[in-house]
Amino acid sequence: MVIVVGGGWAGCAAAFAAALAGAKVTLLEKTDMLLGTGLVGGIMRNNGRFTALEEIWAMGGGDFIRHIEGVARHRWLDFPGHRHATLYDVTRIEPVIRRALLDMGIEVQFQSRVVGVLKKGPRLTEIYTARGKNHPGDVFIDTTGSAGPIKNCTRHGSGCAMCILRCPTFGPRVSLTEKAGIEEIRAGDGFPHFEAMSGSCKLDKKSLATWLVDRLEREGKVVLPLPAHIQKHELLSRKACQQYNLEEFARNLILLDTGHAKLMTPYFPLEVLRKLDGFQEARYADPYSGGRGNSVRFMAIAPCDDALQVHGVENLFCAGEKTGLLVGHTEAIATGFLAGHNAARYMVGLKPLVLPVDLAVGDIIAFMHREMKTPDGLTKKYTFSGSVYFQRMQERGLYTTDVQVVRERVEKLGLRNIYRQKLLKNPRF
Repeated sequence: MVIVVGGGWAGCAAAFAAALAGAKVTLLEKTDMLLGTGLVGGIMRNNGRFTALEEIWAMGGGDFIRHIEGVARHRWLDFPGHRHATLYDVTRIEPVIRRALLDMGIEVQFQSRVVGVLKKGPRLTEIYTARGKNHPGDVFIDTTGSAGPIKNCTRHGSGCAMCILRCPTFGPRVSLTEKAGIEEIRAGDGFPHFEAMSGSCKLDKKSLATWLVDRLEREGKVVLPLPAHIQKHELLSRKACQQYNLEEFARNLILLDTGHAKLMTPYFPLEVLRKLDGFQEARYADPYSGGRGNSVRFMAIAPCDDALQVHGVENLFCAGEKTGLLVGHTEAIATGFLAGHNAARYMVGLKPLVLPVDLAVGDIIAFMHREMKTPDGLTKKYTFSGSVYFQRMQERGLYTTDVQVVRERVEKLGLRNIYRQKLLKNPRF
């Protein structure tokens, strides 16, 4: 039995990959919906994420990716600093992924916040939830993320913004790694850069002018120049999504059509926003306090190796933001697939897979972990779509939009459909 704790993109990908390998899987999610920040994200395939997603596809993750692309609103969209993006519909994606997991035979339990563990030597044997339910397992995967709880948003940000994590309703984030007795890399404790907010807000389309919505849905994006006195240069450095730390995002109001109107800034004062043409009746859909702040992230990271095995607990893996200073849905999915596959390998006594640095999905993990050992590296964020890693990706010749080139690269490394290998014999299959 593989137990996945956390139902964001990383957790869903990990559960899917473990089930694909034949493992019996239970996914525990503390809220009443899957995908976490994926419910407000919506951007895939921009810049190097195109290559990374195709690598995952070639390694056997294509069925999972097809579900996402089945609810795409726009494809091959260019916006400032980013090319060939796909925008999925954030209002439709969750039921699609939920059904995909259930169809794989994965048991999904909602409102299941893990609060404790049982250990035997260096192994976890069982975890239990706030409702007193115990879950024994053979291997565990921590995908609990690094944002929240409320006290961190208050201490390091501008207070609780009632973001998609909904801590007041479902309780604060609980780290499985911490509960297992492992000391995490914690913000403010030798970890200098932690006041990172999510990179965008959502506006309710019905609150915007009709002409603005029509243009947004037709073109997929709207870029509106801001008057100089309300440009938000100081917000750029606070974004967790540093691939959007570009002057264009300070000088302009940039909207993307992801079902809602995705406003590409951590926050924007409502009283100022409503002075702009087309926004006179604007209302935030998420976070409700989008005029002040957003989720504060990268508060606690699990110490792990490049196979995503957590140091100190032999049957605990991690994915998503728990692995380090990774940003983005594609990055979460990439690490989720690796953690889920390695959980299955652990169960049959195989050495965990470390993805080669000849693939972007392997190189970003190795590079990030190496850089995080330096003070300067701890101040950065790592993503396929921009910032320091996309630059490295291009310099190393890893970035390409030629799907055949990606497939041949994966084939040459002997990893074609590696994630589809049946390592265990689940009776369901």
